[in-house]
Amino acid sequence: MIGRLVELLSGGPAEAPEVEQQRIAVATCVLLLELAHADGEFDASEQQLLEELVTTRFELDAEARQELLELAQQKRQASVDLYAFTRVLNDNFTAEEKQALVKELWHLVYSDGQMHHHEEYLVRRISDLLHIPHRLMIAAKLEAAKAASR
Repeated sequence: MIGRLVELLSGGPAEAPEVEQQRIAVATCVLLLELAHADGEFDASEQQLLEELVTTRFELDAEARQELLELAQQKRQASVDLYAFTRVLNDNFTAEEKQALVKELWHLVYSDGQMHHHEEYLVRRISDLLHIPHRLMIAAKLEAAKAASR
């Protein structure tokens, strides 16, 4: 799996829906990882929620999830911006799927019980790159904050 993901992300043409799904998975995980590290800390609650989100969203077992997260971490560290990753999602996600991702991002922000200003900035930036209307981004933020306060 990793070999095919590396091949794909190194510039090879998208040949099959399976390949495109792998690009989507890596792009999504890069954004989740970037957000999880935005406040300079990556604690156990963020790790747990991130793993749950990836497992559920992509229907992966623990080994495949770990491989995906390792590859996404490599791509995250090698990247200089988020545009390439959000472009993959813009090309493949519906508006509803992008909005669902923004909700997941906000839940990840609040998973450690607090929102750091770097995290807020990053979710706003990702939302802009995904062409999510400001009102929907704020609605997702309020929903996540309410869920976290329970």
